[in-house]
Amino acid sequence: MTDAGAPTDPDSASQAGFALGAQPGTPYRVLARKYRPSSFDDLIGQEAVVRTVSNAFETGRIPQAWILTGVRGVGKTTTARILARALNYEMPDGSVKGPTIHMPTLGVHCQAIMESRHMDVLEMDAASHTGVDDVRQINDSVRYAPASARYKVYIIDEVHMLSTAAFNAFLKTLEEPPEHAKFVFATTEIRKVPVTVLSRCQRFDLRRVEADVLMKHLSNIAAKESVEIEPEALGIIARAAEGSVRDSLSLLDQAIAHAAGTVKADAVRQMLGLADRTRVIDLFDSLVRGDIASAFKEFRDQYDTGADPIVVLSDLAEFVNFVTRVKIVPATADNVAYGETERLRARDFASKISMRVLSRMWQMLLKGITEVQAATRPAAAAEMVLVRIAYVADLPTPDEAIRMLEQNGGASPVVSGGSAARSTPAAPVASAAPLRAPASPSSFGGGGARPQMAAPAPETQGSAPALRITSFTQLVALAGQKRDLMTKGALEGDMRLVRFEDGRLEVALEPNASKTMISELARKFELWTGRRWTVIVSNEQGQPTLRSLNQAAKQEHARTAEADPRVQEVLSRFPGAKVVEVRRLAPETPESNINADYGSDDPPDGSDGDDL
Repeated sequence: MTDAGAPTDPDSASQAGFALGAQPGTPYRVLARKYRPSSFDDLIGQEAVVRTVSNAFETGRIPQAWILTGVRGVGKTTTARILARALNYEMPDGSVKGPTIHMPTLGVHCQAIMESRHMDVLEMDAASHTGVDDVRQINDSVRYAPASARYKVYIIDEVHMLSTAAFNAFLKTLEEPPEHAKFVFATTEIRKVPVTVLSRCQRFDLRRVEADVLMKHLSNIAAKESVEIEPEALGIIARAAEGSVRDSLSLLDQAIAHAAGTVKADAVRQMLGLADRTRVIDLFDSLVRGDIASAFKEFRDQYDTGADPIVVLSDLAEFVNFVTRVKIVPATADNVAYGETERLRARDFASKISMRVLSRMWQMLLKGITEVQAATRPAAAAEMVLVRIAYVADLPTPDEAIRMLEQNGGASPVVSGGSAARSTPAAPVASAAPLRAPASPSSFGGGGARPQMAAPAPETQGSAPALRITSFTQLVALAGQKRDLMTKGALEGDMRLVRFEDGRLEVALEPNASKTMISELARKFELWTGRRWTVIVSNEQGQPTLRSLNQAAKQEHARTAEADPRVQEVLSRFPGAKVVEVRRLAPETPESNINADYGSDDPPDGSDGDDL
């Protein structure tokens, strides 16, 4: 917004080329007003706006209305006044014949415009003048020619506060104003301005000013004010301002008064209630190492010195974001708005921590900050957030877990809850106990055969091998053993086996099968068996699904039972009766009882001892 080379105090009038009429002995003026810009050359961080207006003035394509939008303190009202000055710039000798952005010295109307007291440049605060009557006054006065200037300029600040009726009353005048009238609107809520108004204005979006630009600007102002300030303190103020020049100047004013001498970084942190940046980085280091005890101690030390728990977590989240940006764009670490220690350690963390860990920490911090804000005991809630982050930070990511499984011969790694660093080797645990070996192994299995699994003998002492699967039915049985009924149902009813090997499954999908479950199957099989699995969808027809085979077997049992003469005799005595289900008797049932049920020493052919 402002530039340090454009002070508006009388002492600097000879350098800037203008003065605002201040006399010696006048009351102190805050820096935001003292160094307010007065020309387009003084604006900082708004190069796009300056270029567009410059081209418009040089080509004579000057619109009847502008609307300036942006966050607080980026220079909307100041830019509006500069526009009014440029439109009415006129030298006493008459050398300037029209609007211009080049205003090296004070013109006839410049001082009055910049002090908001020119009769042809009317400023209205829409926050306190929201009604139709206020707009009606503008509509009535716009018809009259300017008294002394080239244009009548109407500056309406916070224009979004006008009522709907007031906006409607403005439309006709805004669409067809007299040639001598120009309108400049400023707002922080552009979405609240009706589209009918926006379509009649040329829109400029004023950007937030970058932190490094703000630091340079504040440094120049501090030099002009003869104030010594540490570069790190400038960076803290620039980041706290969040792109607002006015906020940064207000904070600088406050820091100068707070320090009563050289402005140091520690004094600025204390003034703003911020945690020590170095200590925040130490806390981050303890969390990524999974050292909960050190993290607790560091947090408690900061809390005892007066740091707000929410501020500590917010600063921690900001550093996580900075490390993430450094990891993606290493040049980010060259930003002078951050301290040297912060930049060096961010580079070191970015080279060692994976993107998944950083993303996980960011998500947990965002959720944790909300929880702390709603907690009755913020410090205790913040500690629990740190426990959660430290515990999860010590767990391996999926790719790390796979790598550890391969290095340990398929054994599942055990990770402590945060007492050990990530580099500590994990102790393997035995895989699931294998089922009994099948009586007649086949790639698909028979209809009534019980699926079995077998594991080879351990290769080395202290580590268990990965679970071996020799048939598709064993894989289905494993899903049932893991109590994953959805996966078991998908394997039985939605897949037709094409080829099977241990670690590789090729299937054809039923028309109603979910296309997204293939990647899930590979992940689950790898988790269950401790080895990589490849699941492929084939265009071949494949074998029938297990569910269809089971249904066909049941139907065959029913047909065999119905063919039995005794069953037919029963059905004939009970008209309408039919065979619903054929069940196999329990193995412990005596064979004599089974035969007695049939009334014969031998069961019927093909019944295989089945009962009705």
